[in-house]
Amino acid sequence: MDTAELVIVGCGPSGATAAREAARSGLHAVVLEKDAVVGAKRVCAAGLRPRFCEEFDVPRAIVHFDTPRLALFDADGGEHVLTFGPGHTTTREELDGTLARLASSEGAEIRTQSLFRAVHRNERGFTVEFANLRNGKREAIATRAVFFAQGSTAVLEGTPLGYGEWRDGIMTTLQYRVYLERPALPITYQTLEMHYYVGNERRQVVGWMFPKKDHLAIGLGVIGKMQGAKLRSELDALTERIAKRLYPASRVHHVKTEGHLLYMGAPRPVMSHDGIAVGGTAAGLVDPTNGEGIYEAAMSGRLFAASLAEHRNDVARAARRYASAVRSRFVGRLRQRLKLMHYLERKPERFGVLFEQLATTPRLPEVLHGESHRRTLADRAFLYSQIARFLLKAS
Repeated sequence: MDTAELVIVGCGPSGATAAREAARSGLHAVVLEKDAVVGAKRVCAAGLRPRFCEEFDVPRAIVHFDTPRLALFDADGGEHVLTFGPGHTTTREELDGTLARLASSEGAEIRTQSLFRAVHRNERGFTVEFANLRNGKREAIATRAVFFAQGSTAVLEGTPLGYGEWRDGIMTTLQYRVYLERPALPITYQTLEMHYYVGNERRQVVGWMFPKKDHLAIGLGVIGKMQGAKLRSELDALTERIAKRLYPASRVHHVKTEGHLLYMGAPRPVMSHDGIAVGGTAAGLVDPTNGEGIYEAAMSGRLFAASLAEHRNDVARAARRYASAVRSRFVGRLRQRLKLMHYLERKPERFGVLFEQLATTPRLPEVLHGESHRRTLADRAFLYSQIARFLLKAS
């Protein structure tokens, strides 16, 4: 049987960052990735926070556009513009593939076409079973620690990390990659768009438009399942509205359709057990208001690798240390965002109230965008005053 100090399931931003930084610290890390090409099947708008590449030492070559405008569209179609960052756009093929190559360059072993099946406790640690999709055989690796990072498909039933309410947070998404014969209006390539409205089935829809080098990513999602034809009809209507604004004079020469599941519920209540831990989207570290999760994913991978490197002779302690760090940095904020989203959905006109406040109070999005552990007392006092102002207008 193969052996490793750390087995990582999934080679997205969380798994690849954990592998890279664990290998850099001298740990033997093996990544199991079910797809043949890392990142090839990720359906994602792929927006990055300002300075993401610098913070995680990723080449700027993956960035398509620097986007200083965030356009929020409310339930009535009203546009509210915020300036920030700027943010960046890329594709998950480039992001995940680059992170995997960086992990490999540090000594991590990336095994593609390796589908996780089970994990069992043994005398010295764990046995991870997986299907080798190249030869059709079931194989196993003995390891001291396991890090789950396989995204929204990580149900993890039958493990101590299982979460009975996981499926309640699953969002069905559909995205078009729209390839134009000539460029859209210049403002398109400076802007990230997010759309919040009630769809044809009276269900809350979250939509987006992110510009890429050779296409526009236009997509939407709804919580729960929706019949395919109805989901496509909803996306067609959104795409038509965007086309009239951004590329009215340009013909579309190709459209690629992608569908996927995204998690936008509450974070997992249990992030670690013994020497096992979970990170990124698999841990529920996704902002329910906008689907952002790449930064949280990469940071969770970094936190796990750091904890394991510090406590490499006590992996249970390392996993507990990691879970504590994730809870303090992300969980409280994400739970608050979920409550906010539910509050807004009950009266869709509240989206417009919030977006107008964000657009006319530049400091507010700046404070909200920052991590809670970095907020000063003045930041907190300002935030509470803005919350009171919003509730007064939205009630």
